[in-house]
Amino acid sequence: MNIIDSDKPLIMGILNVTSDSFSDGGLFLAPDVAVEHALRMIADGADIIDIGGESTRPGSERVPAEEQKQRILPVLDLLKDQLPDNILVSVDTTLAEVAEAAVGAGATMLNDISAGRDDEGIFAVAVKKNIPIVLMHMQGTPATMQENPQYDNVVMEVRDFLLERAQTAEQAGVKRENIILDPGIGFGKTRRHNLQLLAGLGDIVECGYPVLLGTSRKRFMGAICDMEEFDELVGATCATTALGVRAGVKIFRVHDVRPNRQAADVSWAVKASEV
Repeated sequence: MNIIDSDKPLIMGILNVTSDSFSDGGLFLAPDVAVEHALRMIADGADIIDIGGESTRPGSERVPAEEQKQRILPVLDLLKDQLPDNILVSVDTTLAEVAEAAVGAGATMLNDISAGRDDEGIFAVAVKKNIPIVLMHMQGTPATMQENPQYDNVVMEVRDFLLERAQTAEQAGVKRENIILDPGIGFGKTRRHNLQLLAGLGDIVECGYPVLLGTSRKRFMGAICDMEEFDELVGATCATTALGVRAGVKIFRVHDVRPNRQAADVSWAVKASEV
C-alpha cells in the first residue's frame, strides 16, 4: 500500500540543497551532509523526504534544469540505498527534465509549486512512473508573488484553482489517487490571506484529494509571534500542524521533523478518540 493511502498524518522533511533558501540555505550543499540530514529526519519520524534544488523564497530567481540536476542527483545517488522501503523521496521541481532525471535516480514522488503550469510535461513523468504529484497554488512567480497579492475570497479562489489543476492532471493521465493538493501558504498571499486559508483548510480537504500543508518557519507567523529568526518558529509551525490534522490535512512539509511528528500524532490521537 502506498503510504499516502494510510490513515495517519504524514510528515515530509524538507531537504534544500540550495544556497539561498529562506531558512536553511547553504546548510546541506554537500551530498554527504544532505544525506546525513535526510537520515536524521527519517529517524525523527519523517515519512517523506522532499529534495529541492531551487529556492522558491519570495524574490528568488529561477534555477536552470541542469543546475537543479547537479544539486539533486548526487544526493539521490547516495541516499537511495540507505532508505527504508516505506519512505518516499520527493523532488521539488517544476521542470519535467529535472523530474524525469530524479525519478530515474530513485525519487518516488513529485512536488510542483507551479501545478504543472511551468511545464505540463511533468504530468507525463508522473503518469509514466505512476507516482504521486503535489499541485500547489501560487499567485504570480517566486520573484513577484509578494508584490501586493489580491483576492476577493482567497479560500474559494485557491480551491477553484486547485480543482482546475487536478482536472488538468487527470486529463493528462495522472491517476486521481496520485494527486495531492497544496494551498500554497506564503506563495502570493499576505498574512491575512494565510490565516484565512488556515481557517478554511476544511474547504480544501473537501475537494476529495489528499492535502499538503507547508507553513514551516514562514514569515507571517513570525509577525504574529514577534519573532525575527526563522528557527524560533518551531512552536508556531507545530500549532499549524495540529490545526491541519484536525481539518483533515494528510501531509505536513516541515524543517523540524521531531516536534511536528509529535504535534501531528497527538492531534491525530485526540481526533481518533472523538465519540
